[in-house]
Amino acid sequence: MIGVNVPNFGPGTGPAVLRDWARTVEGLGFDLLMVSDHVVVTPDVAEQYPAPFYEPFTTLSWLAGITERITLGTTVLIAPYRHPLLVARMAANLADLSGGRLVLGVGIGWARQEFAALGVPFERRGKLTDELITTVRAAWQDEGYRAGHVPFWVGGHSDGALRRVVRLGDAWHPLRQTPDGWQESLARLKNVAAEEDRPVPALAPRVLLRLTDRPPADRRLGEGTVEQVMADLERLRADGAHAVVLDPFTGDPEETRRPDVAWHALAAVRKEFR
Repeated sequence: MIGVNVPNFGPGTGPAVLRDWARTVEGLGFDLLMVSDHVVVTPDVAEQYPAPFYEPFTTLSWLAGITERITLGTTVLIAPYRHPLLVARMAANLADLSGGRLVLGVGIGWARQEFAALGVPFERRGKLTDELITTVRAAWQDEGYRAGHVPFWVGGHSDGALRRVVRLGDAWHPLRQTPDGWQESLARLKNVAAEEDRPVPALAPRVLLRLTDRPPADRRLGEGTVEQVMADLERLRADGAHAVVLDPFTGDPEETRRPDVAWHALAAVRKEFR
């Protein structure tokens, strides 16, 4: 499975652009479309992801109605921002309305000002994330939620995050790692799984997509020439990754005004990756 992280934020983003993103990604033959999460665009958030910021459940529900086959997901839903039973209800409804096309990626979050604005204790974000996963799974056992099987992809590569995904997740969903960082984190994940006497979870990394004319020296996975990116994808597949999410947003919010640049990069990779 190969997917795309679609920018649901920034000055160039709006309903028409999001619609075009969805139709382009599905039309290119990608398997998965994911969006990010912030609730309050506080200054620490706005510096990287300025308004407008489209809320992920609302956005994915709309995109579900204008797509047919592509799986939809969050990369990642910031778990402590919403009550677990609210997440259970929204996710179950979205899974039902989309015909079971939902992946729920979750993470603990990082924006201290946003946590403060929402009245959520920043220092408890790890525990709150654990509680959300456990509570949502329990709620989905209630026939009234009708969630079906919605997989949890757990983000992060800290020791706590790795233990969380081994204990509670369906897949590990680390973001934007270097080749060496990926190998080091994967080794730690396997060690944690052995310590917990549990199987290694599925692997579903999100990698940067930035195509260059010449091979860069220091780079992250997904960054470089088309040949380097293809080699990265083959490496991840050889390491056991069952899904890879390509993230064509390289960091400048002005990129959202020119989505065609990202679409060309995605088309180039999709052409080679079969």
